[in-house]
This record gives sequence, structure tokens and C-alpha cells, in this order.
Amino acid sequence: MAITAQEVNKLRQMTGAGMMDCKKALTEAEGDFEKAVDILRKKGQKVSASRADRETKEGVVVTNVSENGAKGTLLSLTCETDFVAKNDEYVAFANTLLEKAVAAGASTVEDIQALPFDNITVAEKIVEMTGKIGEKIEISNYEVVSAEAVVPYIHSNGKLGVLVGLVNTSGADVDEAGKDVAMQIAAMNPVAVDKDGVDSSVVEREIAVGMEQAKAEGKPEAMLEKIAMGKLNKFYKENTLLSQAFVKDSSKTIAQYLDSVSKGMTVSAFKRVSIG
Repeated sequence: MAITAQEVNKLRQMTGAGMMDCKKALTEAEGDFEKAVDILRKKGQKVSASRADRETKEGVVVTNVSENGAKGTLLSLTCETDFVAKNDEYVAFANTLLEKAVAAGASTVEDIQALPFDNITVAEKIVEMTGKIGEKIEISNYEVVSAEAVVPYIHSNGKLGVLVGLVNTSGADVDEAGKDVAMQIAAMNPVAVDKDGVDSSVVEREIAVGMEQAKAEGKPEAMLEKIAMGKLNKFYKENTLLSQAFVKDSSKTIAQYLDSVSKGMTVSAFKRVSIG
């Protein structure tokens, strides 16, 4: 049967799919719009399956902070090419997913995927978008931080995001300090807030490496553990946030900088997500 340009345009407005895809779907569905939508979605499922092994090294990171500033959320939506990642519709889709996650109080990526989206689930909507764009798309990270004050930071390329939670703020305006610390986290990529937060397996590895290095340098057997512990303390200083030298003023650690802004203020938690 003949499909009119008006019908093709109507389906395109409904689905956002390309003109030729809409025409083919309507032709196959013999003009039935609901069937045509299903055909387009099935095409998306085929595209998604065929691209399942593709790597998603591009994308966008988006953040949200509650009105009271006490809860921050971060979501990364990844794709295959930078061209798609910079598309306004793609960025808007990432923000919509985050808005839905926040509204529903989602805690995990799986929670988000199960949420409703235009009479289907978010997981199905992502498949639909995959069919429309022609690239694998996935929610690669979703993080939540709660504290007295949560400050977000998105790097200029849009592919690196940070949430930092501050406590003992005494009601001070902490946006500038929070951003300074978030930028520190973005640049220096600390492994934990302080040494107590470092995974035990990391500690064990650093001690083992330190002992092997000392042994290779010909140090006495009785001194190996002491030397390794010294190297471990250096590791803590360089790789845990509060002990790191503040990038903007190396005469202070991050802990000292925060204390100078508001007595006793410190970081309770942070999340850092980078794409690529």
C-alpha cells in the first residue's frame, strides 16, 4: 500500500526514528502505526544485539543535587563515538534518565533500567535509542552521595564527573571549597578519603612491593618491613584525599585546607566517574 509523506512524518514525530526507517516500518505494518512502532523497536533490539560486543568509550556524565544540597547523584551514559556523545538529544536523554532515577529514589543501574519510560521500561527505551542512533548505549555508572553538603563537578569535556560530600560545615557556604576539592579529586584520582578507607588488599600489595623493592636494593632483612611501612605511609600521603597536597596551595593538605575554610570541616565521601 502507498504510504504518504504525512504518515511518515507523523511516525517520525512519534518515535524520533529516521524518515526511511519510518517509511519501511509503515509499509511493513501496512499503515498500522502501533505495529510500525513495534517494528522500529524490534529493529532497535536487533541493532542492540549486533553491537553487544562493541566498546562504549565515549559518552557523557551528568549530575544532580537535591534542593537542600544534602544528596547528590551522578550518572554516566556511554556510547561508541564522540559524535553521538556531543549530540544535544543524547545529552538530554542522559539528563532525563537521571531525573527519573532521582524521582524514584533509585540506588543502582538495575533500579533505573526497571523504571517506566513512555509506557515501556528504561531498559527498553535504551534499546529503542540504540536502534535510532545505531550505536550501543548503556548506563555505565550511577552513584549516590549523601552528606551535610554535596558539591558536584563536571570536567569541561563532559566525560569526567565528581561528587564530594562534606560534613561539619557549621552552615558555612561551602560551594567554592567543595568545587576545589572536587577538582582535586578529578585531577589526582585518590583511592580513598583517608588511609582507613583504603582496601586491605591494596595495603597488603603496597607492603609486599615495598619489601621487594627494599630487598632488591640490598637492604638488611631486619629493615625490610620498616622500610615497606615507610613506603606505605608515602602511598597514603600521595593517594588518599585528605592527606594529598592541595593542588592550589601545596603548603597545605586537603584536610588543612578544609579546616581553614570552616573549623572541623572534612570530606565524608566522594565518587569519581570517568569515561574512556
